[in-house]
Amino acid sequence: MTFHPPAESFEVHGCPIVLRCIEGSRARELFLHCQAPTHRADVGTQAAAIYRAIQKTLSAKGGSIASIISEMVFLQNLPENIAPVRKARAQVLAASGEKFIDPARTEIGQPPLHARAHLEVLVQAIIPGTSIFSLTTVKTAVACGSTASTTGRGLRVQLEDETRVLAGGLCSAGDNAHEQTYGVLELAESLLQQSGLAFSDVVRTWIHLRDIDRDYNDLNRARRAFFDSRGIGPAPASTAIGSILAFERHKLCLGFYAVKRPNPVERIPMRSPTLNEAPEYGADFVRGMRVTESNKIMLIVSGTASIDQAGRSAHVGDCSAQTDRMLANIRALLKGQGATFQDIVFAITYVKRPADQLHLLHKFRSAGFEGFPNVWVQADVCRPELLCETELIAVLPCAR
Repeated sequence: MTFHPPAESFEVHGCPIVLRCIEGSRARELFLHCQAPTHRADVGTQAAAIYRAIQKTLSAKGGSIASIISEMVFLQNLPENIAPVRKARAQVLAASGEKFIDPARTEIGQPPLHARAHLEVLVQAIIPGTSIFSLTTVKTAVACGSTASTTGRGLRVQLEDETRVLAGGLCSAGDNAHEQTYGVLELAESLLQQSGLAFSDVVRTWIHLRDIDRDYNDLNRARRAFFDSRGIGPAPASTAIGSILAFERHKLCLGFYAVKRPNPVERIPMRSPTLNEAPEYGADFVRGMRVTESNKIMLIVSGTASIDQAGRSAHVGDCSAQTDRMLANIRALLKGQGATFQDIVFAITYVKRPADQLHLLHKFRSAGFEGFPNVWVQADVCRPELLCETELIAVLPCAR
């Protein structure tokens, strides 16, 4: 059986969909990007069409809404869009009549680059091939310094003897980005403990910052303090990216992915001769992480931009050259693990200036960086001079 056949592109309820499946020994895992309908519509209509399309697509692949373990919602105008999107989603799910547990979910203000789109949705789903499978909600509350407690929820996935924990959109109380970063990492740690895991089991984080130019240094200082206090090493793969958040008092939110099983999970930092190591400039994350799970080998590439081997921003002001450098860095990270662009199962591409998308599209096609779900959104990258960044997951079969 082919481990991950080519991506399928089709249209359901007027919504363009790109789907990539991997067939592991224990489960079928699906990565699905659903765009807004090809005809113009209001946000509620678009959201309803998208969730109906996702439901129908998963059903055709042997799953259901209950198969979704992770959902990222990219919104054009979060303050105005979030309520009608939630309402439409709830109505579609209720009408399905299916019993499900809410997945790890992130709603983020990162405008899709399709002008007509009020939203786009990226989901990860799992269809087990074994009866030893369960999904469970985990909840916790923690206090951050002298401020009020905050709460969070995550999803515990049990696949035979392997436990995965996912969460998205976690926020913490605190008066500044340093306090909120430390608090939200404590919140994640508490959620993990509910499932018998520790923060050292985290292999991936996403940190969305309201003002990344102002708060990125505070994030790095707080993250280093937290990691040092817990003896975390190697650090997880991670993306820190600019975003609009749902609540004004929150300066950032966190998502994470952790995995554990009785035999320790192999975690190997991915390196490239074209890139330095991020901790050298105070940011505690690895450029990529190779994670051997029971169902697949996952290559997690952190947000990668036009950085050179000394950690400098390369080709300042030149979007075309920055794209070439970014792709070279990604290719080198994958090559070091025996993988290519053809092994990518999903990506998110962040573009600072929407007008640059055509440059990136041309470069991506010329380089063969296509053939998988890739969400294009507008966002500020961690350095003001960087114009684009891409994060991704590639997958290899366990025996490779």
